[in-house]
Amino acid sequence: QVQLVESGGGLVQPGGSLRLSCAASGIIFSIYRMGWYRQAPGKQRDLVAVTANGGTTNYADSVKGRFTISRDNAQNTVYLQMNSLKPEDTAVYYCNVVNLLNGINYWGQGTQVTVSS
Repeated sequence: QVQLVESGGGLVQPGGSLRLSCAASGIIFSIYRMGWYRQAPGKQRDLVAVTANGGTTNYADSVKGRFTISRDNAQNTVYLQMNSLKPEDTAVYYCNVVNLLNGINYWGQGTQVTVSS
């Protein structure tokens, strides 16, 4: 059974930082693409950042230079370091994993990030 457990969300002031974590179980971590998506109220869920096992990363233009995605295969965990946060970064952030062999993907439960003064 695949489980994704997210943590690290919260309330932060503009310009602040947060680090999200997503711990995965029930999968062979190394064959999965790991990613973070976010969904603001009334909007669609959008890609924030993804990373494949070879170290390839891809970011939404809106977060380039501010967010960093990383993964620890030994801990089956993917992280999202978010710096210089802006109010428009406010959203529910979801962890997503995709099996690169068969395309099956899984979602975490989501963690709220609120950027406000």
